Amino acid sequence: MIYLLTVSLIWAFSFSLIKGNLTNVDSNFVAFARLLISFFLFLPFIKVSNIKKRNLLWLLLIGAIQYGIMYVSYIYAFQFLQAYEVVLFTILTPIYVVVVNDLIQKKLHLLFYLTSLLSLFGAAIAVWQNITSDKLIIGFVLMQISNISFAFGQVFYKKVMKNIPDAKDKNIFALLYLGGFITAFIFTFFTTNYSSLSLTNNELLTLIYLGVVASGAGFFLWNFGARKTNAGSLAIFNNLKIPLGIIVSVIFFSEEVNIWNITIGGLIVSLALIINEYQINKNSSLIE
Repeated sequence: MIYLLTVSLIWAFSFSLIKGNLTNVDSNFVAFARLLISFFLFLPFIKVSNIKKRNLLWLLLIGAIQYGIMYVSYIYAFQFLQAYEVVLFTILTPIYVVVVNDLIQKKLHLLFYLTSLLSLFGAAIAVWQNITSDKLIIGFVLMQISNISFAFGQVFYKKVMKNIPDAKDKNIFALLYLGGFITAFIFTFFTTNYSSLSLTNNELLTLIYLGVVASGAGFFLWNFGARKTNAGSLAIFNNLKIPLGIIVSVIFFSEEVNIWNITIGGLIVSLALIINEYQINKNSSLIE
């Protein structure tokens, strides 16, 4: 779980950076650019000669959905929502993780639903503010497309990698970014005016950070960590980044929040994780 916690801390910076520095840049281009940077970051490690073509296609598809569709929807949502509203609407991701996992496993994990709902409740308390955006429905729908895409990818990645046990994550991960940036490029082809595209130094540095750290290192460590934990804890960690993100926005971006909400919400999410791990250790048959 150390990998998931590390990435949660990394991603805690992303919400405010995107809203603060990139809202004037076409959202599809932002998705495409950061995934392209991530692809080149992992390209030197690629080794796929011994992997069956079917599994290669699955990895490309996972990248197209988990990163391509997810990012296009997620970043576009910032055009309709405040940063805290984007954060708020990610809280359903744990439920999607458990649902996708159960569909793949063809088995009901009641514990995972209960702890995911508890983490959802805690995250909602941590991030809740009055919703003010006038295009709320559009933003909400975009965020749910993003959440479902991300949930599908991280769970299905575990399944595909079980079929290729000899493959190392670093040697195949460029394929996921390839699928992701191709998908994002299809969208940016129709929305980005490249002839007039001009990035400020701040925007360029933000894109580089997101591509190398938040997307490049972050997604790799997240999916790597997802393979080493159960679906319940994986689901909960999808919400743990929310109180962490709020704390970062307070410390580094001087945003005003309700400190009691953060504290209580963060404790509830942590409690969900503790309960989940306790029950898993008590009954190992719960692990998928």
